[in-house]
Amino acid sequence: QVQLVESGGGLVQPGGSLSLSCAAAGFFFSTYAMTWYRQAPGKERELVAAISSTGATTNYADSVKGRFTISSDNVKNTVYLQMNSLEAGDTAMYYCNARKSEQCDYWGQGTQVTVSP
Repeated sequence: QVQLVESGGGLVQPGGSLSLSCAAAGFFFSTYAMTWYRQAPGKERELVAAISSTGATTNYADSVKGRFTISSDNVKNTVYLQMNSLEAGDTAMYYCNARKSEQCDYWGQGTQVTVSP
């Protein structure tokens, strides 16, 4: 059974840090590109950061470049998102996605990140 389980969200003050994790199971993790998305209330879901299946290539939304870092561990089948210098605009539900093809495209349930004084 395919599972993507996000964790690490919470409430943090502006300027603070959080580290999100997404533990994967039920598929061959190292063959999938992994992506973090987020969706704020009333807004469309947007790509935050992505990493290729080998980990050699990463991609970030302009709004998080220099503040967020995506990484993956193919032994632990886990992808991470280190978020530093958090801003109110980062408040959203964060989702983990694993994709190899149109048919092999999986989502987690999300973890809430709230940045507030």
